[in-house]
Amino acid sequence: MKNVSIEDVEPTPDPDVHTDRRALAGPLNTSDVAITRYVLEPGERFSGSVHAHMDQEEVFLVLEGAVVFETRDGDIRVGEDEAIRFAPGEFQSGENDGDETVVAFALGAPRDSEDVRIDRIPVLENRSVACPDCGHDNMRIPRGDESESGLVCPRTECEGTLDVG
Repeated sequence: MKNVSIEDVEPTPDPDVHTDRRALAGPLNTSDVAITRYVLEPGERFSGSVHAHMDQEEVFLVLEGAVVFETRDGDIRVGEDEAIRFAPGEFQSGENDGDETVVAFALGAPRDSEDVRIDRIPVLENRSVACPDCGHDNMRIPRGDESESGLVCPRTECEGTLDVG
């Protein structure tokens, strides 16, 4: 058993997206599940992109406030004391579009996702992310063993890359 105080975990802010993100999987020494606590101020997001983990399901539990998740099937509002699950391969991005602070937890299993696809980047004026070579409608974040900069096409027969900087 491992016990940690969330307040003792250092936040890892992304100033373009959120200011209080605390990854708990490391401090808790979990092997099979990612756990992250977010405090989102109005206008802040869980991530800067509409994305999908092709090898991980995600559950978001909203404790305070409300979040709107943008999906390919439309927007879904998740309020206080509600949860939402995204299966592997489902594109989503959540934002606090209200006036109150959001407190939420994100759970992902398995813990380490190695195939993350990007569809659109709302923090870059909703920039579409399609392969410039073959037109595939999403790109993959390079894996740790790849030396690519930017995003790579997930189609094995294509070697397209896209710089999103």
